[in-house]
Amino acid sequence: MPDIIQLLPDSIANQIAAGEVIQRPASVVKELMENALDAGSTYIRLILKDAGKTSIQVIDDGKGMSETDARMSFERHATSKIRSAHDLFSIKTMGFRGEALASIAAISHTEMTTRQAESDVAVRIIIEGSQISKHEKCQGAAGTSITVKNIFYNIPARRKFLKSDPVELKHIIEEFHRVALANPEIHFTLHHNGNELYHLPKSNLKQRIVGIFGKNINDKLVPVTDETEVAVFSGLVGKPDAAKKTQGDQYLFVNKRFIKSSYLNHAIRTAYEELITKDMFPAYFIFLEVDPSHIDINVHPTKTEIKFEDERLIYNYLRVSVKHSLGQYSLSPMLDFNVDHNFTHKYSGDASSERKTTNYHPEQEARFRPGQENVRGWEDIYSSMKQFTVPEDPSSQNEVSILESEAFRSDISINELETVNKDPFQLHNTYIIYPVKSGMMIIDQQAAHERILYEQYLENLQNGEYSSQKELFPRTIELDAAKASVLKNIADRIAGLGFDLEDFGHNTFIIHGTPSGLDNSISIDNIIEQLISNYVNNLEFELGIEDNLARSMAISSGIKKGRRLEKQEMSAIIDMLFACKVPEKSPSGKKCFFIQEIDEIVKRFNQ
Repeated sequence: MPDIIQLLPDSIANQIAAGEVIQRPASVVKELMENALDAGSTYIRLILKDAGKTSIQVIDDGKGMSETDARMSFERHATSKIRSAHDLFSIKTMGFRGEALASIAAISHTEMTTRQAESDVAVRIIIEGSQISKHEKCQGAAGTSITVKNIFYNIPARRKFLKSDPVELKHIIEEFHRVALANPEIHFTLHHNGNELYHLPKSNLKQRIVGIFGKNINDKLVPVTDETEVAVFSGLVGKPDAAKKTQGDQYLFVNKRFIKSSYLNHAIRTAYEELITKDMFPAYFIFLEVDPSHIDINVHPTKTEIKFEDERLIYNYLRVSVKHSLGQYSLSPMLDFNVDHNFTHKYSGDASSERKTTNYHPEQEARFRPGQENVRGWEDIYSSMKQFTVPEDPSSQNEVSILESEAFRSDISINELETVNKDPFQLHNTYIIYPVKSGMMIIDQQAAHERILYEQYLENLQNGEYSSQKELFPRTIELDAAKASVLKNIADRIAGLGFDLEDFGHNTFIIHGTPSGLDNSISIDNIIEQLISNYVNNLEFELGIEDNLARSMAISSGIKKGRRLEKQEMSAIIDMLFACKVPEKSPSGKKCFFIQEIDEIVKRFNQ
């Protein structure tokens, strides 16, 4: 029987390795910028075209390479960072595997120009699919410039699975943020399609964070500094009241290398456990300095996973360090989120009577309870959207709308809805309880409201019908460069939601008008930022732009958990939910309601 095992050609081996190291344009950006850091650069420029699909260029002023080193750098496992296996446990550089340039050259058209400061001429090498097509001497500045064009040109299947430009740009900007945050002493710039998105001169950490995320974050951070026998902890963490509903602005570095660790992220979350609710995400920028011999970074090709010698000890020290920093700045709990105010005092419809109860706190009323003016305005909140004809008897409307929905035509009869008490009530400021004869219906107020808004915003976008509330005094909103770029691209489309925005330049926009009926308790700035974040995240699902915007806006502006509702508000949600085409699910696929059968309740008491 003939031999069947053979050695793969270098071109195929490089493509296999590229599949592990280079997953998308952002992977190329990460590897090239890390090489620039290892070269001792003080100024690094990143220049993109079409979100890196057409071209990625990284220019640095580092030490450059000799002609021989330039050629060797494209060979697999060729590196200047390590000499022996022992060096793997004392790595202080960002790269060390010697796979990046070989992998990049295997799946693209790559051009390198490099010159050492003591050399009179530079070296230029052009490689296409691992094959050198040109190797010559030329004029060039000290340092290295690498241009990567037509990524995955020779692997059509991989190129086909690249996402849209906004999605790929989002991933690139995430990598850029990680490198720029870890190295505030280095000057960075980022250009995309001829536009400068970031200009970050040499600075300290806090100035770098402000340069990336905007000046609004400046007064929302507190420092973390702690030194232990296993690690030195430093950085900045966000104040509890600056926590957001969406995940982001969370960065953890070990020896200036960004890492992903759900275990250590949990340690930070635990430090906030009495300060924010579980659905909120704090911002943090934390750096750990650890002896390289006590960690193993040779775990994954992307080098974002690390094994610690004593991870449990690191966990405890990190949690205590963050908690100590928050405590130093008197950021103690202000509200008891575990108390349901429906059970601590009785609402009589008279605000003055509530103030007589022992559990009344004015600041809680301002935060959780809409005033009577808001209640009266509830009927107008959807004035720009589809209107409903409400019969004289509101309870009969509940019965009819529920019966007419697809979800209940085969499951619920009029007899089932005949109850002694038809009034809904709220549980834990999160769920609406509505009694039915067969038991009780439990509605998730946030999911239900998002479904209502989604269908109405989608109808507005499709029909071109919307209503905008003009601002008496136009105001401005400043975004970070990434979000500003996205908002510019969708500004014309979100006008169909009721936004009237003007680009004022320098990532600043003037707000002339907002959608009618928005909840006054929610900041317009937060709604716009969440709208952008949700929109970009939804791009991964390749939804149509109208569907994407409707979903994003509904999730951004919908009633949230923890918001206390009056009976009129709860009744309106019930009416409008069951007038929706798909009342069962929220836009994100979460269940809006379910029915707890009385038989099941009885069984529980008889167990």
